[in-house]
Amino acid sequence: MTPTALRSTSPGTELPLSTFQTISDSKKAFHKAFTHIIPPLYRRTSDELLVELHLLSHQSDFRVDGLFAVGLRQVFDAFTRGYRPAEHLSPLFDALCTSNGFDPTELKSLNEASLQAVRGNDLNDVRRWLQEAGKGAPEPLAELLHRAEHSEFYYSRLMAVGLLTLLGAAQGEDCSEPDALRQIAHDLAESLGFSRSRVEKDLCLYVANIEKMAQAVEVMEEAIAAERRKRERQAQEFNGIVNNSSIS
Repeated sequence: MTPTALRSTSPGTELPLSTFQTISDSKKAFHKAFTHIIPPLYRRTSDELLVELHLLSHQSDFRVDGLFAVGLRQVFDAFTRGYRPAEHLSPLFDALCTSNGFDPTELKSLNEASLQAVRGNDLNDVRRWLQEAGKGAPEPLAELLHRAEHSEFYYSRLMAVGLLTLLGAAQGEDCSEPDALRQIAHDLAESLGFSRSRVEKDLCLYVANIEKMAQAVEVMEEAIAAERRKRERQAQEFNGIVNNSSIS
């Protein structure tokens, strides 16, 4: 069974999904939409995002907004670095979204709009927007920050990542102290109605996993390079044997 409709990414609105969609349904829809084999290193990322989006699609209080869109895109990009072939990344992201009733095109647009909204602003401006429930903030941030004050606002770890990413975008090239930036995100979490301890835990886990992923990608690329050098050496040796035989 597939979703009856795609969730709207307009802040504060949505189109209902089928209440009968199971995780098995989502997985079937995903594999139907994305027929390529996912490299082993990236299967956990795709599986976890598939499950997380499925669970969020069944939360009645959850709404797609800028924090979510930015966080989702950031997590996807961070944990698919080094993915080959690169041209599979866009359909992979699309399949993860559509299999759970989310519109990937609108999510990408909301991600870009949210990042663009904070670029060129001082970090203090962003902090003031967060502390004053979006007052003076550009759209689409103003609406989501205002809505965060209400009890029905549903938290996802992707929103914590989105917050950190937006703060980094505001700092731009001056973002040279990631630990300090995470501390600001922790401090501002309560202004958004998030649990500070939950945000701290989610961001610490996110950063730790990024470091592990970076190491794994480095090992993978070194192995690929070593295998390529081996094949080139074998080819050269073979060509040398052929040339010697010809001379003889």
